[in-house]
Amino acid sequence: MGVREQLVQAGVELLERDGLAAMSQRQIADRAGVSHGAPRHHFQTYSNLLAAIAREGVTDLDALIAGALTDPDPRQALMDTCREVIAFAIARPAMFELIARHDLLDGAGGRLRSITGQWLVLLTARIQSARPDTDHRHGLALWAGVQGLGIMLGRRSAEAIASQPIDPDAVLIILIAGVLGEV
Repeated sequence: MGVREQLVQAGVELLERDGLAAMSQRQIADRAGVSHGAPRHHFQTYSNLLAAIAREGVTDLDALIAGALTDPDPRQALMDTCREVIAFAIARPAMFELIARHDLLDGAGGRLRSITGQWLVLLTARIQSARPDTDHRHGLALWAGVQGLGIMLGRRSAEAIASQPIDPDAVLIILIAGVLGEV
């Protein structure tokens, strides 16, 4: 494994252990066992390093989404996809939040938007296969709801505002029914 890959792997480990706010280039270099100058040598900016770290999570989530969208029943495919996204957000909350931070990652390389933007296209297509009179706004509404729910569950902030335990499936059913015009 080269130094670049060591830095990315160390960044993934630190991100998932300590979160984005607690992470620095120096800590990543220490964790990778390389010089403190190595991140600057291999990545033009800290944002480029964060984009490389995020790409690991994007690749993992992309595989989950692609697998979940295969069900021939559009409603089931949407439910399976949303469940995978929520499970990822709960299991890897810091990575999920980094993936959502286009303000940090935009322009940092890695073509992340080309992958994450495709998720919206795929969700919208599945929604349209169930309800042809929909458009990209329906996919965006579903993605916003799922992303928000994922972040809340990953941070455990939903527990602070809910009077009872959150059942992600129950919320997802409502979100999907809403974008399909069934509510």
